[in-house]
Amino acid sequence: EVQLVESGGGSVQEGGSLRLSCVASGHTANIWSMGWVRQGPGKEREGVASIDNDGTTRYVASVEGRFTISKDNAKNTLYLQMNSLNVEDTAMYYCAVDRTYAGPDPALYAYWGQGTQVTVSS
Repeated sequence: EVQLVESGGGSVQEGGSLRLSCVASGHTANIWSMGWVRQGPGKEREGVASIDNDGTTRYVASVEGRFTISKDNAKNTLYLQMNSLNVEDTAMYYCAVDRTYAGPDPALYAYWGQGTQVTVSS
């Protein structure tokens, strides 16, 4: 099993920045895809960004150029740097990982954190 704990959420005004972190523990060997998934009020889950073990990154179009996903393998930590936030980014953000390719598809991730809330006000 893999345990994931997110942190870094909060409330910011439009144009602000936040950095989310996700620490993985347990059986973390052979993880291939790591990603951030969000679910806004009344919306479906949406894959925001992902990074594979070979370093390949993918982003949903709405965050391209504003969000950056990265990881520190030595610390078993996944990050999401979010800049130029807008109200449409308001959501619960979840960290998710899988031992096979999952990319931007939330349905393919096996392990999930509890989420961290991001609220952007105008």
